[in-house]
Amino acid sequence: MRKERLLRRLDEIGLSLERTQGALLLLGLGSVGNELDRLDEFSDLDFFVIVKPGYKTRFLELLDWISASHPIDYAFKNSRDGFKILFSDGIYGEFAVFEEQELENISYSEGRIVWKKSSFDDSKIPSSQVQKSNIHEVSLDFCINEALTNLYVGLCRYARGEKLSALRFIEGHAINSILKVLHLLEKEVAYYPDAFANERRLEKRFPRFAVKLEHMLQGYNRVPESANVILEYIESVHPINKQMCNEVRKLIKLCLQI
Repeated sequence: MRKERLLRRLDEIGLSLERTQGALLLLGLGSVGNELDRLDEFSDLDFFVIVKPGYKTRFLELLDWISASHPIDYAFKNSRDGFKILFSDGIYGEFAVFEEQELENISYSEGRIVWKKSSFDDSKIPSSQVQKSNIHEVSLDFCINEALTNLYVGLCRYARGEKLSALRFIEGHAINSILKVLHLLEKEVAYYPDAFANERRLEKRFPRFAVKLEHMLQGYNRVPESANVILEYIESVHPINKQMCNEVRKLIKLCLQI
């Protein structure tokens, strides 16, 4: 079972760190952290490695400490702090390395200690370090009007032939604006909300809205149709300016004729 393999691999990384000078802590995150109940066959590894001051560069430049757990076929340095990797047996993972003093300045959801050096002080680990972003907005009026104007701008771009930009404004920005206040429009089911990506597990958290999504996200060649469904939705959940609504409808009609 992949779930067991993931947890075993993380334990193996911990054993490798035990043998590597400078390592202090291995922190499992997400579904291999404190959310083990949602670990499934499609999960991957997500973890932080905490090291002593002065050792960060060594752990980022030499990946022997991780390949010692299992050979890796792919390693992509996707940030100044970490990598995305693929082990030779198909297990995928993402990790970041931080020095001990950086702990208080990094954002993450609560993690699970997989391994730690016996001398490391547990009290230095924040239980959770999530810097609140604008994933959830409190202003319904602001976000709905933002979505409305996203539709307008996107349709104007579609009309001039900028279909990709139109897609991003309508099926991207407008939907994101709605997601920020969806908790004010529909009762949210408590199922592991992600503080950094509001679309995660949306189908379980907002099942009534989820069934509408396929009509809001019809793709590159049906952007006006998507815009029409989104407009009808925002009209149904919040009062919007009629003139602006009419202008958007005119643009939808125009774009459908292109």
